[in-house]
Amino acid sequence: MPARSLVLLAGPSGSGKSRVARLSGAFRFRLDDFYFDADHPGLPRWGGIVDWDDPATWDADGAVASLRELLETGRTRVPVYDISLSRRTGMHDLVMPEGDTVIVAEGIFAVDLIARCERSGLPVTPIWIDRPRAVTFALRLKRDLQAHRKPPLVSLRRGVALARHEPQLRAKAVANGFRPLGLDESVATIQRLS
Repeated sequence: MPARSLVLLAGPSGSGKSRVARLSGAFRFRLDDFYFDADHPGLPRWGGIVDWDDPATWDADGAVASLRELLETGRTRVPVYDISLSRRTGMHDLVMPEGDTVIVAEGIFAVDLIARCERSGLPVTPIWIDRPRAVTFALRLKRDLQAHRKPPLVSLRRGVALARHEPQLRAKAVANGFRPLGLDESVATIQRLS
């Protein structure tokens, strides 16, 4: 059995991480499924609501454990998370198809996951989806409104705050070893790993 490898695909919300993962043809691992439920004790808050962009709202240890199991065995069990309900709604099995060797773990917290993966000895290729802020703002707002993820005013306020914070997030990603690439470059890089 060929060795499996892991791509951490990061970028601001709305940057196209899911699209790149899908277009690459690699096995997709949704880091967003590891959010805690809204009533989890001690979640950080912003503007009176849970700050879902803070890594403390997310189960990094659970994600790394599942990624390790997937790399080692080709299968794992992960939560099913409903963003509109802000809670886990069940569990499901992820099973890699025979012959697949690349796992793309995508989500906004991939930047915060790289150190844990490296400490755990997991092989990682870190990619940052690099797009103009105005583009990610518009795509994020459109997606959130169409999917009814949160009330419209919350989506707008969140979008403005995220756009303002995006340069710091990119700088953190680059400092952590992520390589900034456009959408097409990201897809091609992942496909070359396969």
